[in-house]
Amino acid sequence: MFTGIMEELGKIQSISSTKDGTHLEIAANIVLEGTKLGDSIAVNGVCLTVTAIKKEGFVAFVMAESLRCTNLVDLKQGDSVHLERAMAANGRFGGHIVTGHIDGQGVLRSKKKEGAAVVCTICADETILSGIVKKGSIAIDGISLTIMNVTKDTFCVGIIPHTGNHTTLLQRPIGYHYNLETDVIGKYVQRCLTSTAPITTSNITMDFLREHGF
Repeated sequence: MFTGIMEELGKIQSISSTKDGTHLEIAANIVLEGTKLGDSIAVNGVCLTVTAIKKEGFVAFVMAESLRCTNLVDLKQGDSVHLERAMAANGRFGGHIVTGHIDGQGVLRSKKKEGAAVVCTICADETILSGIVKKGSIAIDGISLTIMNVTKDTFCVGIIPHTGNHTTLLQRPIGYHYNLETDVIGKYVQRCLTSTAPITTSNITMDFLREHGF
C-alpha cells in the first residue's frame, strides 16, 4: 500500500525487454534505504517488484499487462519517474490509500493558472469518472491529489507550487496520458451497491454476541 506522496524523482537508466516482460533500471537514492529484493516500489503510481538493487538505483520488473494499461510503455531512457516505497506501518499517512493498481489513463486537456496553483483538466472514460467525486482523492502518476470538479467526460485537479516544482505533472504536454487510480474505498462501496449477488442472512444474534463477551 502507498500514500500518493512521492519520495523521489528517479531517472530511467535502461529498458530491456524479453519474452517474459520488461526490466526497468532506475537511478534512485532515497527509495533504496531499507529496500530489499522483492519489495514493492510505485513507479509513476504503478506497483512494481524490485528484482535487483544496485549502488545507485534498482531494477523493477514490468509484466505485459502493466505495459498495456499504463504509461510505462512510453518510457524512454532519461525520463523522470515518480517513486514511492510501500508505506511502513508506523509511517505518517500524508495522502490517501493507494494500491499501485492503475484503473486506466486520463488525457491532459488543459492547464490554467489560478492564483499560485495550476488547474489541470483531464479527460477520462466513464469507468474512471464513475469512481470519483468532487473533493475526493485520486492518484495521478502516483501523486495524491484532490478532485476539484467532475463533468460527464472530465475532472479537474489543482496543483500547488510545491507539487508542481517537485513532480513532473506540470511538465507534461497537452495530450499526455496520465496513470489514474481512483479511491479504493469508493470502488468497494460502488461494488457493494451495484452487486447482483443475493443477500445472505446471518445466524449471529445479539444474544450470541453477549454470550461470547461482546
